[in-house]
Order: sequence, then C-alpha cells, then structure tokens
Amino acid sequence: MALGLPPPRQVHRPAIRTRSPARGEGLLRRWRPVWALLAGAGGAAFLGGPAAPAAGLGGAAVVWTIAGRIEPRAARLLREQAARDLPHVVMLLGAAMRAGLAAGAAVDLVCRALPGPAADLLGPVAARLSLGADPATVWSGLADDAALGPLGRTMARSHRSGAAVVAEVQRLSDELARSARAEVEDRARAVGVRAAVPLGVCLLPSFLLLGIVPLVAGLAHSVVW
Repeated sequence: MALGLPPPRQVHRPAIRTRSPARGEGLLRRWRPVWALLAGAGGAAFLGGPAAPAAGLGGAAVVWTIAGRIEPRAARLLREQAARDLPHVVMLLGAAMRAGLAAGAAVDLVCRALPGPAADLLGPVAARLSLGADPATVWSGLADDAALGPLGRTMARSHRSGAAVVAEVQRLSDELARSARAEVEDRARAVGVRAAVPLGVCLLPSFLLLGIVPLVAGLAHSVVW
C-alpha cells in the first residue's frame, strides 16, 4: 500500500467436501448391529426349541465378524488409487536416486511431485529417513502394505543385503510397468468378452425371426402340402 501497489487479491477457494466415515463404510458395516440382530433372530426362529438361543448367538456373532472384516469402500478406493500410482512413484524415485539424491530427499521429492494416497503413505517414510533412522527398518514398515508393499519389500531387502538400491528400484519399475501393461491388456480383452453377451442377446431374436422362423415355416408348409 505504501508503494502505491494494489492489495493482493484474495482467492476464495471452495471448501473441499469430504466423505464422512459413516457414508464411506457402506451399509453392511454401518448397520452391523442391525444385521447381527436380524441374523440372530432368524437363526433362533429357524431352529427353535432349546437350541434357539445358541443358534441366535452364533448367527449374530458370525454376521458381526464378517461385517467387521469387510473393507470400507473409502479405504478400498484409496488403496486402489495408491496401487495405480505405485509404478509412477517407483519410476520417479529411481530417477531421483540416479540423479544423486539421498533416499529421504528422493522420497520427499516424489511426495511433492505426485500428491495422493501413495504420497500420504510415503510421507512418514521420508520424514524418518531424513531424521537418520535405519532405512531397512523404515522400509520394512511398508512391506505389509496392500498398495506399496512391493516397494517396501524391495527397499528393505536391498538395504539388508547391501545390493545397489538404484538397480533394485529400476528392476521393480520394469516389473511394475510390465504388470500394468498386462493388466490393461486383460481389461481390454475382458471388455470384448462382456460386450459379446449383450450383442448376442440383441442379435439372437433377429436371427430367429429372419433365419429359423422362415425355414421352419417352409418345412411345415411342404409337409402339410
């Protein structure tokens, strides 16, 4: 203001709408007590007699356990997105390490360049590596992750065995690229198979009317006359 410059323009960003945990869990997990109660009541009513209480408790416990183990839809979407980002993460990580960056700086660069679920999982890894934690221990924390498990196992194994980390990352990048191409080809073939069913349903009536019905009618006419 003192220099005669206009004040900076304030940009009002719309609020990001986040999915509530209850909506992201799905009907089965959200209404787990209700389904367990209904299963228990149904089991008790089905058997009846002295075994009704045991059957009701058993049915309710089974439904409660199964519903609790089902992965929420929101968690599944995040895991799938992180798995889709993994080939790009590994490729960029290998390029950064080949350029001479340390592991912590390379992971931090990947997190800033590719924001998303994969970056959220790699953020604590970058922080711990920058603080000087043992790389094998840090990467072992990702070994059991459903999305980034291949990267965690590869990095932990290379640090424990003393193998060249850059070479291991490059090998993993090539494997993930081949797997991604194979998955795309499988999906393309599956589309053709799924499209054959409705196409056959649409063509079958016309084939019957134009090919089979006239033939049957001609044969019937010749037999009658």
